[in-house]
Amino acid sequence: MSEDQVIIKGTRDGVALTIGEGPWVELVAGLETRLRSTAGFFKGARVLMDVGARTVLQPELEQTAAALARYDMTLVSVISTNAETQAAAREAGLGLVVPQPARPDGEAKTLPFVEGILLRRTLRSGQVARHEGHVAVIGDVNAGAEIIAGGDVIVWGKVRGIVHAGAMGDENAVVCALYLAPMQLRIGPHIARAPEGRPERPLAPEQAFVRDGTIVVEPWTIRD
Repeated sequence: MSEDQVIIKGTRDGVALTIGEGPWVELVAGLETRLRSTAGFFKGARVLMDVGARTVLQPELEQTAAALARYDMTLVSVISTNAETQAAAREAGLGLVVPQPARPDGEAKTLPFVEGILLRRTLRSGQVARHEGHVAVIGDVNAGAEIIAGGDVIVWGKVRGIVHAGAMGDENAVVCALYLAPMQLRIGPHIARAPEGRPERPLAPEQAFVRDGTIVVEPWTIRD
C-alpha cells in the first residue's frame, strides 16, 4: 500500500485522515501499521475522515472507528460526496460533512456545507452526541452525558452534563437551553462551570457565549 492511499495529518483540532482507493480491509490494516509506528503520537485525537466519492458501508466505518480506538483516537466525522456513505455515517452516529458542488463556472466553493442534527430524546449519563455542525436536542442533557459540536448547541430542556460548542475552535458558537447548569461548558477553547447554588427554575431560557475571552450566560434573546 502506498502512503498516498492513507494520509494522516495532525491539525490544531485533531487529525485529518484521507482514505484513497483500494480494498477497505487492506487500507485499515495499513492505517493501523502507520499508527503503530507513531508510538502514540496521535493519542486522544479526534479524527475527521475524508473518503471522497467512494462507497463505505456502516460496518466498514465501524471497523475503522474500532481500529482508531485501539490507539485512543476517536472517529468523529466523515467527509463524503457519496449518498450511501452519507447514510452509513448517519446510521453509525457519526458527524457528516458534505462538500458543496462546483459552481456553474467550474470553480469549486472553498467551504464545505456542514450539516446539523436534531435529537428528540434525553441524553443520559454515559451517552455522547458528536457532530461537526450544530446540535439541537429536544430533551435534557443529564449529568454524565456530553455534547460535542463544531457549531452551536441548542437544548430545549435542562443541561446538567458537559457541552462543548465550537469544538473545532469557533469562539462565535453559542449554547442555548431552557436551563444551564452544566458540569462543564466549553465554547471554542474557553471553559466554564455553572456557579454553585443555581435556582432550579430560571426566570427565562439562557444562552452562553464568549465575550472578551470569557464565557458569559444571559437570558436567551436574539443577539445582533
